[in-house]
Amino acid sequence: MNIEWERLHAEAVAAMAHAYVPYSGYPVGAAGLASDGTIYSGCNVENSAYGVALCAECGMISDFVKGGGTHLVAFAAVNGNEDPVVPCGRCRQLLFEHGGHELQVAMPGGIMPMSSVLPDGFGPQDLLKVPTATFKEVTHD
Repeated sequence: MNIEWERLHAEAVAAMAHAYVPYSGYPVGAAGLASDGTIYSGCNVENSAYGVALCAECGMISDFVKGGGTHLVAFAAVNGNEDPVVPCGRCRQLLFEHGGHELQVAMPGGIMPMSSVLPDGFGPQDLLKVPTATFKEVTHD
């Protein structure tokens, strides 16, 4: 699949413009490209109870799932300067769940596969390794 990184970046910038950041003043926008070519996006949403703030990646994943996305192939997030930002650990896990090792991620130093961004990521297949785990197998395109 041909990834139009400039378009993905622009979608992340557009999402960032809607961020709700009255406490930190640090807006973030995120955009993900699904295997069917659809782009999903999200922005960070802060809360006065800091621990319940939502990262931009959370919003993008929510949009992705709500929109029927099945597999992410590329991801970009930007800050208020429109520079690429590194997803936090929690968000790396969210991205891994829907893109796996092959997901291409725009990092400050360039494009990296998720296998480098989250080495040895824990995913749905790991749950199959424990016989007592109740797990409905998830398939991605």
